[in-house]
Amino acid sequence: MADAKKTITMDDLLKEENIKTLAASEVVEGIVLSVKKHEVLVDLGPHGVGIVPRREVGFSQKLAEGDAVTASVIEVEMEDGYSLLSLRKAAKDRGWDEIARVVESEEVIEVTAYDANRGGLLIELEGVRGFLPVSQLSAEHYPRVGSADKDEILQRLNALVGKPIKARVLDADRRANKLIFSEKEAIKDGLSERFEKLKIGDTVKGIITGVVDYGAFVNVEGIEGLIHISEISWERVSNPTDYVKVGQNIEAKVIAIDKERLSLSLKQLQEDPWLSEVEKFKKGDDVEGTVTRITPFGAFVQLSPAVEALVHVSELGDGDGADPEKVFTLNERKNFRVLEVDKDNRKISLSLKKAK
Repeated sequence: MADAKKTITMDDLLKEENIKTLAASEVVEGIVLSVKKHEVLVDLGPHGVGIVPRREVGFSQKLAEGDAVTASVIEVEMEDGYSLLSLRKAAKDRGWDEIARVVESEEVIEVTAYDANRGGLLIELEGVRGFLPVSQLSAEHYPRVGSADKDEILQRLNALVGKPIKARVLDADRRANKLIFSEKEAIKDGLSERFEKLKIGDTVKGIITGVVDYGAFVNVEGIEGLIHISEISWERVSNPTDYVKVGQNIEAKVIAIDKERLSLSLKQLQEDPWLSEVEKFKKGDDVEGTVTRITPFGAFVQLSPAVEALVHVSELGDGDGADPEKVFTLNERKNFRVLEVDKDNRKISLSLKKAK
């Protein structure tokens, strides 16, 4: 008697063809069948057709009919018979493997930001999204602006979007989905060599990268320098922006070197006008000057563009109890007598009570 006819299932066919059935999280290859607004259909060969929701395509990935793609299986078979796929997850899984290799080799890589916020740059590497904090930007790119000017910080960071940046992976945690980049670490070795070549007294060229209340920041071939407000000019500087602007090319003198920054001076590359102007003033001279600062112990008086002198409270004419705030008003001009000229310590003492 003949055997009863055997029903052949799809699993039987797959076994005969020696083809594995799909499994969740498996990575598969396919060809794009169609690209629609909300989904992409993928031909998986003997495994049928897979569907990729638009959100699972991946950041900025452009697809066209006929493209070969790699996808991760989210659900083996849905009600409509399609497999649910993710291109983004597959790219991310492969990306983490590549990132692990980069971290182990301490490789310097080139990354490009796709967006920015006030905290730093948003970067995607091999399908994995990461972050480059402002604090990890190099001197060339760090947005040196006043702490209150958050809009300008964001404007400076937005200017870096789309531009290649050398970086190292500072922190990578696959479980926590955390990926942090650093530009400073990528250029650290080169900076160390440049630091070793510099010495106090050198003249360097740089570009002003930021102007703040207390001075100006300078990019010196990737090394950050600071010109303190007291080193901008031999004149008394109230506002650094009156003397330097962002983007300006300057030459400065190195006056100190620490591990990460140079201290620079503009004024020390210029002749000190105080040395020539002070020659105009002698002990006993009657002079006219402008009151520039009033303090509890007296007032400072501008005698010439580079020479400032002090009239002590004891020389105001009403004894030690005189109140400088009542005797002077800012920017008024008065006559004084020169009591002493101390060239070694760059000091001139004046008297109001002895003036004619």
